[in-house]
Amino acid sequence: MISQYNKKGLRNPWFLGMIGLIVVVLGVNGTFIWLAMQNRPALVDREYSTKDRKSDTAALNDLQAHRILAWKTTIKQPKVIVMNSPTAYEIGVEDRTGMPVSGTMEVLAYRASDARQDFTTAFRETSPGNYQGYINFPLKGYWELRIRSQRGEEIFEVNTDRFTVAAAP
Repeated sequence: MISQYNKKGLRNPWFLGMIGLIVVVLGVNGTFIWLAMQNRPALVDREYSTKDRKSDTAALNDLQAHRILAWKTTIKQPKVIVMNSPTAYEIGVEDRTGMPVSGTMEVLAYRASDARQDFTTAFRETSPGNYQGYINFPLKGYWELRIRSQRGEEIFEVNTDRFTVAAAP
């Protein structure tokens, strides 16, 4: 029996086992939460259950086609982005051999907390493989860009990291 005067109960193997089990469970849960926060996808499409539903084979074929293209995308994005202020973006696209990719480009802006604010902007090609466009973010907060380049039948998509749009001064 554990009491203020009898400390032998704290050495009981059943008591130590229960404390050990609680520590292990909390450690495993903490590890999973940390991993989920580090590797989470930034955004989820609103129609995630029906949009782009493909078989495993089709998804693997798309992934392999994307890997075969191996286009390189460079994005010149300003360090500070302010809402309701047109922000200039320059995007360069090269194929796997370093040659510029000419074609069309559209940029989809996704908002993390309000899918109704998502929008698409077409970029124009200023020189072979170099595209320019202006994006006007209507709200502050977290945003992500999905860049979709197309040359003939070849389509290449890349996502940016999440970034913050600041409130207007």
